[in-house]
Amino acid sequence: MKPTLLVLAAGMGSRYGSLKQIDGVGPAGEAIIEFSVFDAIRAGFGKVVFVIRHSFSDQFKAIMNEERFGHKIKVEYVYQELDYLPEGYTVPEGREKPWGTNHALMMAASAINEPFAVINADDFYGQNAIEVMGKFLSEVDKPGSYAMVGYEVCKTLSENGTVSRGVCTVNDEKYLTGIVERTKIERQNGQIVYIEADGTHPLEENIPVSMNLFGFTPDYFEHSESMFKDFLDENRQNLKAEFFIPLLVNKLISSGKATLKVLSTTSSWFGVTYKEDRPATVARIQKLTDEGVYPTPLFK
Repeated sequence: MKPTLLVLAAGMGSRYGSLKQIDGVGPAGEAIIEFSVFDAIRAGFGKVVFVIRHSFSDQFKAIMNEERFGHKIKVEYVYQELDYLPEGYTVPEGREKPWGTNHALMMAASAINEPFAVINADDFYGQNAIEVMGKFLSEVDKPGSYAMVGYEVCKTLSENGTVSRGVCTVNDEKYLTGIVERTKIERQNGQIVYIEADGTHPLEENIPVSMNLFGFTPDYFEHSESMFKDFLDENRQNLKAEFFIPLLVNKLISSGKATLKVLSTTSSWFGVTYKEDRPATVARIQKLTDEGVYPTPLFK
């Protein structure tokens, strides 16, 4: 069974200032998403599922569809909204912030019955990264055998502001032992730090971080549903709490319900966290095209 690519594209990109999921950055106006889909097709993925919102559904679907991708991969859409909650739960008064990446992932439960990879719409992961994940998912043989592609934190920063990363600890066998979401990472005076309420803390240059390129078996949806209810119960008064993927991964690993292999890649990550990141991203994609890694136009 071919794996599925799940693309988290529901965020409107408040820091970026536009619908960055479909902003053209390729030589022929391709969006970052399209390069991920192109890489997924040549890595053997059979379907792509986009998590979007109703507010821009028509605009998104008019561009990101099977015809756009040359009918080389099946395309489905699911929706994330603030009030998409388990039965018996309601949105707390004053809550405006989305519920986070794992809530977005949960929206695809009805569309995915096979091993699947998760990516952000506005991150460029690279051919090798998608390839190694596709290989892992094609060979996975039991529930609870998960993976992620790890990138060195020094290669994932933005010059235009702080970034959010899942900082990982890994054992000698390359299995994840812990992951902590740090929402404000930047370089200050030559040193990489993360910023918390109690101040700044240093990070090693090469420590592996998650860029939300995870691989899961379908049992992950069941775990998500159960633990999301616990999350909602525990965070009724916290209107900004988010149900991040690393939060659930940590709990599943520590409880012994799952293992997560950290995969190495030769790919370099880059993205458009801020509008000011766009020129560098355009230049790097043009360079990959010039080197023959990608054709232009991407889909003919």
